[in-house]
Amino acid sequence: MQLKWRLSHIRGYLELGMLEAAAAEFAKIDAGRHGESEVLKVSLCLYHEQGDWTSTRQVSAQLCQREPTIPAWWITFAYATRRAESLEAAEDILLAAVKLHPNEAKIQFNLGCYACQRGDLAAAKAYVKKAIALDEQFLKSAKTDPDLTALQDSDLFS
Repeated sequence: MQLKWRLSHIRGYLELGMLEAAAAEFAKIDAGRHGESEVLKVSLCLYHEQGDWTSTRQVSAQLCQREPTIPAWWITFAYATRRAESLEAAEDILLAAVKLHPNEAKIQFNLGCYACQRGDLAAAKAYVKKAIALDEQFLKSAKTDPDLTALQDSDLFS
């Protein structure tokens, strides 16, 4: 079967929540092709859905190196790193990413979450305010995100 069809099948299984079928289909891809960009992107989705944070972290790191202009790779890299390693390591990733993507609201928001978790409420508030200024949909998230509990009674939302 051609690679593009196999990748299409994997995406379809993932959309249907059929993780075992997606993984079985992925296992049929020749290992020599696992480094190809399209295969990496599909494997990233599979690992993320499986909650395999170590593999998600490894693949998203590769994608950050190959395509640093895509904010989603950085966000996923940080997300997986937080779960596989530590909040501090995830924050370091986003501090590098924010230099490349200063107007990416999700990066700003996540930096706010990390700062809040570290207890740096001033930095958290500044990041979250910037995220909301860039995309007002983050206001709703800020009011309910458990990482921002310490800010939810503040004047951030007034």
